[in-house]
Amino acid sequence: MLKIKKVGKVYEGKVAYRALTDIDLEVEKGEFVAIMGPSGSGKTTLLNIISTIDEPTAGVVEIDGKSPHQLKKNELAKFRRQELGFIFQDFNLLHTLTVEENIVLPLTLDGARIKEMKEKASTIAEKLGIGAIMNKRTYEISGGQAQRVAIARAMIHEPKLLLADEPTGNLDSKASKDVMEMLVSINEKEQTSLLMVTHDPQAASYSDRVIFIRDGKLHSEIHHGESRQAFFQKIIDMLSLMGGDGNDLSSVRV
Repeated sequence: MLKIKKVGKVYEGKVAYRALTDIDLEVEKGEFVAIMGPSGSGKTTLLNIISTIDEPTAGVVEIDGKSPHQLKKNELAKFRRQELGFIFQDFNLLHTLTVEENIVLPLTLDGARIKEMKEKASTIAEKLGIGAIMNKRTYEISGGQAQRVAIARAMIHEPKLLLADEPTGNLDSKASKDVMEMLVSINEKEQTSLLMVTHDPQAASYSDRVIFIRDGKLHSEIHHGESRQAFFQKIIDMLSLMGGDGNDLSSVRV
C-alpha cells in the first residue's frame, strides 16, 4: 500500500539541515502504524512527505503503486483528494460552514451531485455519532465532536490511506479514547491503511505497530501483541530508552 525507499530530506539554508536519512518503511493495506519520537526527530517531516505537502530530497515514495511526487500539479491535487485522507490536531474545519458542509467539502471539490453528497454525509455521520449536529456551526460543538467531523470529512471519499497528525493532541482523555476507538473501527471495517504521528503513548497503543524515529533515522519498531496494556508499557519503555525532553511526551493516560 505504502512503500518508502531510502527517503532523505535536507533543508537548504545558510546551514543545511538534514531532517531525514535513508528512511525505509512499508505499510500494508489495512494496517495501522503509529510513528513516535522526540520533538525534532523528523516524524512530521516524514508525514508531510508521504502526504505530498513536502518533497523528499532523495528516495522514492509509492502509494498504491503510484509515485505522487512525480505527478504534475493538477494530477497531484486530484490524487491527494481521492487517495488520501487527512486528520489534524487542530481539526482544520471552516467556521463559516456547517458541520455537514465541512464533511462534504472534498466531494464539492470533485463536483459531486448535492443529493449524493447529502446521502454520503448522512451515512458517515450516523456511523460516527454526529448525525444530530449536522446543521450546527463548528464553533457550537465540542473538541471531541469537531475531531469526529474532521474524521468524517477525511473518510467521505473513501481514501486508501488515512494520515493523522496528533489526532488526540487537543482532546481530553475521554474524547481521545473515543476518537482512537473510532479510528480503529474505520481501520478494521473499511480496511483503510492508517498512519498516525503522535506523542501520546496511549493513542499509539491502539495501533498494530509503532515505528520510532530519532535524529531523522529509523530507531526501532515494536508490534502489538495480544494485550494493549502490555503494548502500552512497551511503548513507554522504548520512549524512556530513547530519552529526549520531558515535554516530548504527553501526560500518560492509562
